[in-house]
Amino acid sequence: METTFELSYALDTFYFLVCGALVMWMAAGFAMLEAGLVRAKNTTEILTKNVALYAIACTMYMICGYSIMYGGADFAWFLDGIMADGATGAEEPATYAPSADFFFQVVFVATAMSIVSGAVAERMKLWTFLAFSVVMTAFIYPMEGRWTWGGEAVFGMYTLGDLGFSDFAGSGIVHMAGAAAALSGVLLLGARKGKYAADGRVNAIPGANLPLATLGTFILWMGWFGFNGGSVLATASVESANSVAVVFMNTNAAAAGGLIAALLLARVMFGKADLTMALNGALAGLVAITAEPSTPTPLQATLFGAIGGVLVVFSIITLDKLKIDDPVGAISVHGVVGLLGLLLVPVTNPLTEDGGASFSGQLIGALTIFVWVFVVSAIVWLILKATIGLRVSEEEEYEGVDISECGLEAYPDFTKS
Repeated sequence: METTFELSYALDTFYFLVCGALVMWMAAGFAMLEAGLVRAKNTTEILTKNVALYAIACTMYMICGYSIMYGGADFAWFLDGIMADGATGAEEPATYAPSADFFFQVVFVATAMSIVSGAVAERMKLWTFLAFSVVMTAFIYPMEGRWTWGGEAVFGMYTLGDLGFSDFAGSGIVHMAGAAAALSGVLLLGARKGKYAADGRVNAIPGANLPLATLGTFILWMGWFGFNGGSVLATASVESANSVAVVFMNTNAAAAGGLIAALLLARVMFGKADLTMALNGALAGLVAITAEPSTPTPLQATLFGAIGGVLVVFSIITLDKLKIDDPVGAISVHGVVGLLGLLLVPVTNPLTEDGGASFSGQLIGALTIFVWVFVVSAIVWLILKATIGLRVSEEEEYEGVDISECGLEAYPDFTKS
């Protein structure tokens, strides 16, 4: 029996770490996607933001974020090395190394912060963004995570799980939260110069490198198998192994459905095959299935992804009409479709005595996450605006933030000094 437990412990821990590494690779996906969808003169700065926010997220979540989110996890564990031998303080021994759990959770924090990066691209000050990332990863995200995955009552009033809230891998907890923080920043920041004409026209600002954006999407698609698959939390039993396989299958199906639906809709609406809409359609499908990838059939997963792909196209167009400038479509992909993902959970996993979700519980959970992240983020953005400022000067924006913020050009042979 002891040998069986040790083997199971080793397999689950190894699986957890591999999935965490896949999610970490999503940071590269976000970096490539955003670098491809911004103009050449802003490429170095967006890459700097992505690599720096990952490092900040890892550090701040270690210092205090993990402890806040799961209440009782002590930073001293990392200093003393206690987590390495599986001691968690629980009555039952852990089925995987607690330090593996930390690693898996910390890459989710970085994912949430990466969503903000693309939405505020091309006009926000680098150090303002990095200052916000400290607060987001150390406090804002861990607090809403404490009320959801941490199972704590919201301000001591109600437990979301008891109300019928469920979010398997983070359509709301990670993606909608990141979008809420992004939306509050974008509203205070304003649109890029020249994006919206005085007569109401929306001027397209094409990205500099669509091959890079496509590569980023494929990297994200691949990393999502770790994002959703790792959330099964085990693989060393027949039941958990089967669950992992279903999650992988449905995750892939939803992405495919989202891309096809967005591509077809773009063809109908614009008369052309819009690559950027197709890429966002794939990501929308992935976000839509993230809240519950283990219970739908493959056909249902494909349809859920397709709904997300259609919704993201309409959302991007609507936000532009409202003059909410999001260069990469992050708010639509992760926020609007993140809410959709939460609302789809009760369709295949309704509330029962054994778990599941209710529509009312999902709505309350979504509202709790959005209001908390949006309001607190807005407060932080306002403080930063009053102190160091949010936006680069008009001249710096015109010349490109690569020079003013980083002193480097990503494509020096192809841009005028």
